[in-house]
Amino acid sequence: MSDITQHSPHDLRRSAPLAHRRGAGLVLALAAAAAFGMSGPFVKPLLEAGWSPVAAVTVRALGGGLVLLAPALWALRGRYRTLFAAWRLVLLYGIVAVVGAQVFYFAAIERMPVSIALLIEYSAPVLLVLLAWGRTRIPPAMLTIVGALLSIGGLVLVIDPAGAGGLDGLGVLFALGAAVCLAGYYLISARPSGDLPPVALVCAGLLVGGLALGLIGLTGLLPFTMSFDDVVMPLVGEVSWIVPMGVVVVIATAFAYLTGILGAARLGSRVASFVGLVEVLFAVLFAWLLLGEVPTLVQALGGALIVGGVVFVKLQREAVPPPLPAPGGVGMEEAGTKPAHHSSIG
Repeated sequence: MSDITQHSPHDLRRSAPLAHRRGAGLVLALAAAAAFGMSGPFVKPLLEAGWSPVAAVTVRALGGGLVLLAPALWALRGRYRTLFAAWRLVLLYGIVAVVGAQVFYFAAIERMPVSIALLIEYSAPVLLVLLAWGRTRIPPAMLTIVGALLSIGGLVLVIDPAGAGGLDGLGVLFALGAAVCLAGYYLISARPSGDLPPVALVCAGLLVGGLALGLIGLTGLLPFTMSFDDVVMPLVGEVSWIVPMGVVVVIATAFAYLTGILGAARLGSRVASFVGLVEVLFAVLFAWLLLGEVPTLVQALGGALIVGGVVFVKLQREAVPPPLPAPGGVGMEEAGTKPAHHSSIG
């Protein structure tokens, strides 16, 4: 009997669930990127109407947490000890993923051009590659290196920082802080949360982050102003402030964070972080459709490079050792022994 006849059914049984999990993770990560990409074009009219960035993000986080509160309570089903036992993870998610990235980013754009701040923040995937290199002492594979270079090069073209003014040293440090927090978001999202349902983690993290941002605003460290006047969206017209804020709360926050953590748990932090770069493309697209900001040919080329970089990273497969055969040539599963569970965050 040929090797194909002997081993293919077993290999297919092992690879099919993994392929389905990876495919579902990619769909979830792309959905999260699209949802996150809506936040900028919908928040911008609010900022122009008098909202401060910290106030907008506070309402966004608290609102998103409240939207997910009922699903989170249903998922917990009274197992509140599970939530309290994971308080460190919830605190990390709320402070790093929700508060840190936003506060550092807004502090950066007060001192430097938005495009440069974005470019520095979205160097997070490269930070993850360097972190993995430093922890394991194993150089990244060539496909990962090529994917990183293509994605960062594409971001440069999409964001188009040409002609920007000089850089402020403290502003660069703030932007690097945002990049570190963004990398932390991917790492935290990809971590196994044990028995804590992902929706409960996201809900609790958003509420913790929103409360923390509110406290920051009350201290006066950063401006905290709101305006309840109608806002103007160039290609839509004058609408109530509730319309853009509602989209930001429901889609760009609750839906985005939930699909983001589900996707990262299936893809791992490394792949999820590179797929997350597509958020810039969606942001450009929504800015075009809603605000009339037409992307240039250079930005379109940059978008192609970002997608190419994601493809290269996806093509890089992690080496998985084959299962050890049991005595008599019978596989572990056939011998009645299950392999130990292994979880990876990258």
